[in-house]
Amino acid sequence: MTTPFDAEHAQSRPQFDARPDVEGRSLGDLVGEVADDLTRLFRQELELAKVEAKHEAAKLGKGAGMLAGAGVAGHVVVLFLSVALMLLLGRVMDLDLAALIVAVLWAVVAGILVSVGRQRLRSAQLTLDETKATLKEDVQWAKRLKD
Repeated sequence: MTTPFDAEHAQSRPQFDARPDVEGRSLGDLVGEVADDLTRLFRQELELAKVEAKHEAAKLGKGAGMLAGAGVAGHVVVLFLSVALMLLLGRVMDLDLAALIVAVLWAVVAGILVSVGRQRLRSAQLTLDETKATLKEDVQWAKRLKD
């Protein structure tokens, strides 16, 4: 999965040598530069996490919306078509039996809609894989700087 943040994140990530040139620079300058780099890194990781979380929340919202739509549609269908079908079947059989047949039919339809909605909700991932991967890269980068 790619996000709009990917290209920007990849371009804004500076490439560093394993051993940067520090000759002639004060310790205060070096510490300040490291602090700035860490601040920038933290902000980028936070932004990536926000983008990923928003994307996954949208998936969850769509799945929940389908379940809600299934509930409303099921209710309306049960109210109007059930009565019509029950009356139609009541012309050839006992009305009580016709009502039971119609109720079972709509229970099957509702079960199918619930099953599809659950599958969509289960397909959402809340693990923020890209954020994990970039954090691992950042740890490796920091280890290389330390060595």
